[in-house]
Amino acid sequence: MSRPFIMVAPNGARRGKADHPALPVTLTDILDTARACHLAGADGLHLHVRDADGRHTLDADRYKEALAELGAHLPTLRIQITTEAAGLFDVRTQHACLRDVKPEWASISVREMARDPALAPRVYDLCAAQGTEVQHILYNTDDAALLRDWWDRGIVHAHQTSAIFVLGRYATADGSSPADIAPFRAALPQVTNWMVCAFGPQEHACLAAAAALGGNLRVGFENSLTAANGTPHTDNATSVATLCQMLERKAA
Repeated sequence: MSRPFIMVAPNGARRGKADHPALPVTLTDILDTARACHLAGADGLHLHVRDADGRHTLDADRYKEALAELGAHLPTLRIQITTEAAGLFDVRTQHACLRDVKPEWASISVREMARDPALAPRVYDLCAAQGTEVQHILYNTDDAALLRDWWDRGIVHAHQTSAIFVLGRYATADGSSPADIAPFRAALPQVTNWMVCAFGPQEHACLAAAAALGGNLRVGFENSLTAANGTPHTDNATSVATLCQMLERKAA
């Protein structure tokens, strides 16, 4: 088994210090976490920025500041921004964020884009024109069917084929299971550049299963704060290191 690409998602849009004291909120927190996670084995970082009150934001200036700092201090760590609405932002705001930040890489939910069918094609056109790699966020097989339809209709460009399969949800008590991968793979067999993230205590088991199938991995406090036995991770870097050790044991 070749080593997968490992991305850390250290905070997300909904969690804060009350959920875990080591969850990064400020830019200084994010830089410190990114450095530790890179040393622990992370190849990339899924970036959420927060406003002055610690809330999820798509503010372009905050994104550009964070990207500049991360690029200056950790030039070999690949950065992906999120366009997650989190119940706060419409498609027009998401489009403006992508236009103003011009990121190298961004995650975009087809489900969220479908809220504005007239504007959705312009989001994918913009990304193609400015060289932003799109990773489609897929929460279930209905999202996969929508993505297939949009490829067929030319709304999503033919080269925009990268996807992340989201296993489980914040509100699901028992989280995710490795078996949750199969329906996504069956729905999108043509997608070769795919990644998995998994909510709940089976996060690492799900990611190891994805790696065995040729997938890439996203790990971190956005999705799970604890080990399989329910013990909280010390920090994001601990979770990354634990995952890397699991993969090494399976590869041996």
